[in-house]
Amino acid sequence: MEATGGGFRKELVSKLLQMHFTDSKTKVSGDALRLMAELLTIFVVAEAAIRSVRQAQAEDLALVDVDQLEKVLPQLLLDF
Repeated sequence: MEATGGGFRKELVSKLLQMHFTDSKTKVSGDALRLMAELLTIFVVAEAAIRSVRQAQAEDLALVDVDQLEKVLPQLLLDF
């Protein structure tokens, strides 16, 4: 299994895209899969950072630490 971008496999990205295509004959090129994998990686990292900042704010902290990331990771994994 080949990893692309930041760790999303081409097969996973392809299946996710195919689930939402209305025409079952629609095909996706390898470059499009790599681009989509990179976009998914950026989205997930940004979402983790945002949630960590919100967690730190809820705890009245001025700095985000790994502790805040660890607190938001379980819900982040369930959401994706």
